[in-house]
Amino acid sequence: MLRYLIRVEGGRSLSLLLLGALAGWLLGSVRLGALFGLTLILFIHLYHAGQLLAWLQAPKKRELPDGVGIWRDIFQLSLDRHKQARKRKKRLGAIVREFRASTTALPDAAVVLDRSGCIVWYNQAAVSLLALRGQPDIGLRINNLLRHPDFHSYFGQSDAQDRGVEIPAPSDSESTLWIRVIPYGDGQRLLIARDVTELKRLEVSRRDFVANASHELRTPLTVLRGYLDMMGEESSEAGQLSSWKNPIEEMRRQSARMQRIIADLLRLANLESGSGFADSTVLDMPALIGAALEEAEHLSGGQHRIESEVDDSLQLQGEQADLHSVVSNLLSNALRYTPPGGQIRLRWQRDGGQALLSVQDTGIGIAARDIPRLTERFYRADVARSRETGGTGLGLAIVKHALERHEAVLTIHSQPGRGSEFICRFPAHRMSDNSRVAVAG
Repeated sequence: MLRYLIRVEGGRSLSLLLLGALAGWLLGSVRLGALFGLTLILFIHLYHAGQLLAWLQAPKKRELPDGVGIWRDIFQLSLDRHKQARKRKKRLGAIVREFRASTTALPDAAVVLDRSGCIVWYNQAAVSLLALRGQPDIGLRINNLLRHPDFHSYFGQSDAQDRGVEIPAPSDSESTLWIRVIPYGDGQRLLIARDVTELKRLEVSRRDFVANASHELRTPLTVLRGYLDMMGEESSEAGQLSSWKNPIEEMRRQSARMQRIIADLLRLANLESGSGFADSTVLDMPALIGAALEEAEHLSGGQHRIESEVDDSLQLQGEQADLHSVVSNLLSNALRYTPPGGQIRLRWQRDGGQALLSVQDTGIGIAARDIPRLTERFYRADVARSRETGGTGLGLAIVKHALERHEAVLTIHSQPGRGSEFICRFPAHRMSDNSRVAVAG
């Protein structure tokens, strides 16, 4: 089509040039006639180009002429493209209006940030939840408006932005916001803030109930355990309760299991009630791991092959009780689900700028559908085996909360019949080195 129009316009221009030359020949000057024809051609093109430029600058105020030659097609094509652009603009405008209406109705605050962390746009909920002031805050850095230390620490760590952070609401210190920053596009980020005050109150109520109930149950259970121990002595072959030996032993086992459950519940409640992240005290991780390995050897009773690979110079900043719970629970969990003769391997080393704690076993493995729920309270992938081995169903929940307090991430790899691996990755800013050499257990 374009080549055809060019050929037609070329023929028309050539005709004008020949007419000008013919008129010049009749008047006695072919060159002057040809020059006049070229000038006429140039004038026609400049006139139409000027008309198009004027229309492009103000399409609503001007109308395009019909045009001559190729300009007729150019004008028609320009009008068609302009109409299509107006239709697209109307559709986009409707989409934008619908988007703004829907985001205005959202109870969660939404803030669009550029690559520098400056505010580009936000919805109405951000005004009430984040105390933004409207147009004056557009273009300001979000760090200058949300000054809580936990948010500053979270916003500056790209590897932590998948988890979110909880801070007091700027507009009301009694309220709690959960904030997450989601990267998208070319360096842009979307900040989502949600009011979780009621959820936090429910969590506190539930946690207090569990802690109080566990405390109240501990005393009568201790009394019962004491009497059962006394009855156990009398249930020997020479005792008066020898015929009750098996029932009494079963009651003692179950009471001991109840005591372990209560202890784990109290431990979990303490972890959940802890404020913010764990302390930054430098811990002797090789020694801590060595102690946990000795406990695991005792629990195994020589039925498993336990190996370890420990970086003696790698220390960690955190709380000793929390990290001991992590290591001991992972090891006891591996022992519980690994048949006699199986292998358990613990690693503590650097990995890609992070500190890695890994416990791998050759046990029965876990089905893929069960892995996402393993850290829930009382969830067991194999209920019968867990009860048989005395598991409480709280060990991995304790591990999860202890790791969250240390800004660490738990990853689980497992296949039925091929064993499992539990990997804990600690951020680089919690790593610490020393020159002391420790011996792995």
